[in-house]
Amino acid sequence: MVTAAPPTGWIFDIRRYSLHDGPGIRTTVFLKGCPLDCWWCHNPESQSPQPEIIVREHLCTQCGECVRACPQEAVSMTPQGPHTDPALCTRCGECVPFCAPGAREQVGQPYTPQALADILARDIPFFDQSGGGVTFSGGEPLLQAEFLSAALAACKRLELRTAVDTSGFAPWQRLESIAPQVDLFLYDLKVQDEGAHRRFTGVSNQLILENLRRLNDRGSRIIVRLPVIPGLNDTPAEAAALGSLCRQLDGIQRVDLLPYHHTAAAKYQRLGREYRLPDTPTPSPDHLNALAQQLRAYGIAVQIGG
Repeated sequence: MVTAAPPTGWIFDIRRYSLHDGPGIRTTVFLKGCPLDCWWCHNPESQSPQPEIIVREHLCTQCGECVRACPQEAVSMTPQGPHTDPALCTRCGECVPFCAPGAREQVGQPYTPQALADILARDIPFFDQSGGGVTFSGGEPLLQAEFLSAALAACKRLELRTAVDTSGFAPWQRLESIAPQVDLFLYDLKVQDEGAHRRFTGVSNQLILENLRRLNDRGSRIIVRLPVIPGLNDTPAEAAALGSLCRQLDGIQRVDLLPYHHTAAAKYQRLGREYRLPDTPTPSPDHLNALAQQLRAYGIAVQIGG
């Protein structure tokens, strides 16, 4: 009898001792790949499902080893330093180990569910003491549904509390299949207006809202997370639409307001991508408090930050 090989997941970060991705002390596992293209994405390295090479130009000594190492001849030396031709680069990562100062890094490494579980098991004492656990984030973890399901099952065998941070943009069957293994969903709602949602994320929000209702109806515990983007989704009308929605869903434990910030700007530069909201300010504490008060008027628990 032939045993099927375990699914391989592509992970770009495993962040231990996190306090912002669910209750207690948590280890957050970031999976690569996302079907949305949010203008404010603070993890641009998560968007592609494939491994990527990031370059920290300030560390580069222009030694030329990456040029010699590239099997596709995608890297060439210029007066400004090494230049990678995206049309030739296959993201194989062959150049990375030859970069002595660490200017090049491959984002995305393969893991089996058991290899991941072995890492997560190291933090069981912290989870037990704090009521924490493991959070799967991304990207969009449901894009790697088979691996996610196997990883959640491995967590449950270790009796770990689990959370999944999701945009909800996936076929309902994927959410339905993992829901029994998930103790808490961190459900990211971006914009209530469908036209604005299409413009700023690239997709409609209808499937997202329908999946939220279905999760609620099956009895899942949910925390809604809203990235607050000034001038985009921080209006009284948006808050009213969100409050009206959440008031109807008794599975929602709380709404977290996550203030927009610019800390991801350097990531876009390293990936050679455009940072689309450079002039958008961080929302003020007064404005965040006003939004929170408006939502609380609907009988919803609200927390600033998550």
